[in-house]
Amino acid sequence: MLNLPLNQMFNTSPNMLTRKSANKLSNKSSNKPSNKGIVVKLAGLLLLLSQASFAQEFEITQGASHSIGIVKDNTDESVQSKTTLIEKANITPRTLALKGMKRIDVKNLQQQKLQPSKGSITMSQNAEYKTDSYYSFSIYGGYSQLISDIDEDGYFQTFSVTFDADILSSVSDEEALVYADLYLSRNGGPWTLYFSTDNFIITGESTLDEFEVVTQLDSGYVPDNYNVLIDLYEVGYSDVVATYSSNDSNSLYALPLESRDYDPEYIEVIHEVEHGGESTWLLFGALFVLVIRAYRIKLPVKSIVNKF
Repeated sequence: MLNLPLNQMFNTSPNMLTRKSANKLSNKSSNKPSNKGIVVKLAGLLLLLSQASFAQEFEITQGASHSIGIVKDNTDESVQSKTTLIEKANITPRTLALKGMKRIDVKNLQQQKLQPSKGSITMSQNAEYKTDSYYSFSIYGGYSQLISDIDEDGYFQTFSVTFDADILSSVSDEEALVYADLYLSRNGGPWTLYFSTDNFIITGESTLDEFEVVTQLDSGYVPDNYNVLIDLYEVGYSDVVATYSSNDSNSLYALPLESRDYDPEYIEVIHEVEHGGESTWLLFGALFVLVIRAYRIKLPVKSIVNKF
């Protein structure tokens, strides 16, 4: 028997064994999914599920309407002009996305939308700090105008809301880019968004930048009393910067409103009487009177009838 080292008998060396073991481990690790990849996939799945469940929690109130917002200084005060103005209404992208949602859901969605992404500082984050540090906002006043009631039952299908948003700053001509969400509440019920304005500029405490929203309710609003609430946002900032509602002004409280499907146009129906028929009845009436008189004076009825 040959006395050969064990590694020579199998034609291997310690280095070769080490490389084979490493390759074997490498093959096993390559065939097995990495834990990091699994964690990433699970995190993505959970995120999608959470977003889907969050979306399902939104309760949408079905009520059709259309509105238009414009700086008050550019608006004709006549009712006729506002009725014409509403025909030019267009749906803003934000209104299209949020219309019919409850106020709490809109605010939660706003917070989620402007959440800064990890590892980067977004413009919205910068704007938020800037607003919090330098500006304070308020809505100086708000009021409503009832415009159109076709069937004259006291409930209006067209109305407007006007408000004056101000910047409280030591600089009188300070400007800011803002937008507003408008809500309706039926008899103290939940606030439901019916319109979100486009972005517009306000200047200091000027009264020349009053903003008016003219609205026509098309369907889904039963005749009742409705309250109005306005939330003001600065563009790029996630929180409401000012709020004004029926709690602040009686002009926004208990508005008698109804949608157009409850406000039909009144059509007067006129019944015409045929004159020929009326003459016939008069003739029979006269004949009856003569018969009664003939009976009383005992004249032959036949002779009276022959006169006709």
